[in-house]
Amino acid sequence: MEALFPFLTPFTMVCAFAIAAFAGFVKGVVGFAQPLVMISGLTLFLSPELALAGLIVPTLIGNTIQSLRQGAAAALETVRLFRLFLLVGGVTLVISAQLVRVVPERGMLLLIGVPVVLFVLLQLSGVRLRVRPDNRVAEALVGAFAGVTGGFMGVWGPPTVTYLTARDTPKADQMRVQGVIYGAGSVALLGAHVGSGVLRAETLPFSVVMVVPALLGMWVGGQVSDRIDQTAFRRATLIVLLLAGANLIRRALV
Repeated sequence: MEALFPFLTPFTMVCAFAIAAFAGFVKGVVGFAQPLVMISGLTLFLSPELALAGLIVPTLIGNTIQSLRQGAAAALETVRLFRLFLLVGGVTLVISAQLVRVVPERGMLLLIGVPVVLFVLLQLSGVRLRVRPDNRVAEALVGAFAGVTGGFMGVWGPPTVTYLTARDTPKADQMRVQGVIYGAGSVALLGAHVGSGVLRAETLPFSVVMVVPALLGMWVGGQVSDRIDQTAFRRATLIVLLLAGANLIRRALV
């Protein structure tokens, strides 16, 4: 084990598998937060760069499966409807990924965490922020922001889900849309970090073996998701967003 992954002990490898399985479970239930949970957990005993490398392949595989859950035709229609979001987000992701080693991590954590927590608190207080589906300016701005956070940290779920929630996207559609958006982002993330050097010969095997526990957790979470209604799904999404955003702020300040 140590020869294969010199940066992990057998104990920390088991911890990494458990984190990947839990991240997959959360994704299976609400459709997002896999990379957020993974990078939050893995950075407890790994550098941010190694944690980012570890989540890249599991995220790509998981998002591909999620995007195709309702068939290829539905996935292609989603690509057509959200083409602006995908295009702008892809460009900003590739650009920001090249700066991952020079931009302060704390500033990036706050930039993601604070708006997410504020959005959730507004929603829980009864204030419903709404965005019209034909508002292309909002779509482009959120897509750009999601691309930046994805390039820096492999985390694009919070801004994306915030946008989809503000559009009142139904549960089944939201799960598919998330899968397509994150799947496209995962492909861009993989290519960008092959170029940045984060994903390389020493870190690729670690990322590959993390796929198995992540997919197992995702399957279990999917069984739970199929049994909850739209109201419960929305509440679970907001809770996960709140915890994720608060954890990002905590990491930035501690």
